[in-house]
Amino acid sequence: MEKISNSGSNIRIPVLLGVTLAGGILVGATLFGSKNAGDDLGKDINKLREIVTLIDREYVDTVNIDQITDYGINKMLENLDPHSAYIPAKEVELAKAPLEGEFDGIGIEFFILKDTIMVVSPISGGPSEAVGLRAGDKIVAVDDKTVAGTHLSNRDVFTKLRGKKGTKVKLSVARKGEKKLLDFVVTRDKIPTHSVDIGYMIDDKTGYIKVSRFSANTYNEFKEAMTKLVAKGMKQLVLDLRDNPGGYMDRATKMADEFLSGNKMIVYTNGKGERYDQQIRAYMPGDFEKGSVIVLINEGSASASEIVSGALQDNDRALIVGRRSFGKGLVQMPIPLSDGSELRLTISRYYTPSGRSIQKPYSKNEDEYNMDLAKRFENGEFFHADSIKFADSLRYKTIGGRTVYGGGGIMPDVFVPFDTSMNSRYLNGLYNKNIIREFSLDYADANKPTLSAMKFEDYAANFKVTPQMLESLKELATQNGLVYDEKQFTRSKPLIENALKAFIARNVWKDEGFYPVIAKQDDVLQKALTLFGKASDLEEGKFEKEKPVSPKSKNKPAPSKTKK
Repeated sequence: MEKISNSGSNIRIPVLLGVTLAGGILVGATLFGSKNAGDDLGKDINKLREIVTLIDREYVDTVNIDQITDYGINKMLENLDPHSAYIPAKEVELAKAPLEGEFDGIGIEFFILKDTIMVVSPISGGPSEAVGLRAGDKIVAVDDKTVAGTHLSNRDVFTKLRGKKGTKVKLSVARKGEKKLLDFVVTRDKIPTHSVDIGYMIDDKTGYIKVSRFSANTYNEFKEAMTKLVAKGMKQLVLDLRDNPGGYMDRATKMADEFLSGNKMIVYTNGKGERYDQQIRAYMPGDFEKGSVIVLINEGSASASEIVSGALQDNDRALIVGRRSFGKGLVQMPIPLSDGSELRLTISRYYTPSGRSIQKPYSKNEDEYNMDLAKRFENGEFFHADSIKFADSLRYKTIGGRTVYGGGGIMPDVFVPFDTSMNSRYLNGLYNKNIIREFSLDYADANKPTLSAMKFEDYAANFKVTPQMLESLKELATQNGLVYDEKQFTRSKPLIENALKAFIARNVWKDEGFYPVIAKQDDVLQKALTLFGKASDLEEGKFEKEKPVSPKSKNKPAPSKTKK
């Protein structure tokens, strides 16, 4: 698949989307055909086979057997947990793509604007850049078939632009300033994907690394970013795991190991019997075992993100800042099936070093589970820390004696509420209609010689969004059907100006320009930068020890085995 452009904005409630590979132990296995499965299991399987055979042979109407079989499998899995899943063969490749280190494609970052594929940027060194595609190009046709105005989805774009390395695809492109469509023949190639969005120095001693997911190359990318920042003199680090839905468990544990000395516990898993039980401890010298660390999390931080933040919190190694994480502590194993489809089956639960299960409660009502984040918002949890209630039975202790809680996500040490003070429907409309991005692309293209001649440091310090630029933005918004509201515009003006400056910078200096600018209006990050004193005390063990608690509130032992 190609890369979808993200806004980088923190104005919308993050939602965990897509297929989450939930910090899984991603290994192959065959769970079926066991001689010890029992007579009852054999009878049940035969019963299912009989019913499907009878429907195929005797039912009055023609039936798509593959379709009803898939439906039956999905209904069966609904009686397990919310994260066990069946992936049909045609969707396996797409489901795996976010966690692969590379994919076959044309190499563009895109978004859909007015039902047209808009090129945000050709990926550096990729085949689209090689043939001359530019930021702002609009893909009107693919292999002489019109795609503009056909109600495209992101999945449709992936299907049309992906393909095996070496295959060719013809793109017809509308480019500003050109009266006729431009045709490009792009030879697909291997395109690397990146899960570490950015690593840069905020000041002369503070580093910042943002990790968007835990994919195949995450640990190597993280090590590379760490090495560069340490070489630049980094003494303290902000690790941003907000809206990171998880991924490969071993990449998360290796990342945590970079901060932990000795053989401290990182995570342990517990399943049926002992087959999938393991304890994972620090074992290798890390690049940043000394130095203050702050980890940013929110309600979109799940699974492998919770392994990292939970391990560093329980070992008193990092200060956790933000809002309560998603609460996913179930481990999936992908099991390939004979027809090319895949079963992702929950095989164990994971626990933080203190014994906390991070998995939030779930029942057989999947809709209720999926609406948990919306309920948190409605109940005020995003705005007030005291809206979150934990039972005393879920109280645990860190290695240094601080109280932490299990039972549903990682609760941060410092809560930062969701800031809606400058949000508005008008601002949301600017993002939803991609108006800010479109304006920024046009502005960067029109002023390319001037911007390219600038150093980013000069741009960051001196560039101002002018009143004329804002008037042009309003006009573009009106042309796109967004009704102007002066009160809402005034309320959101600081965010609008900062977003314009950040996206213009992105078109010139890529993410190295975008993130330092957008950070200026990132309330969670700005709060974190004031907390390194607390983080330093935590690292040095100077935090105030809590009074002893009653025995019933002490850490729980590892869960006992349940025979099923």
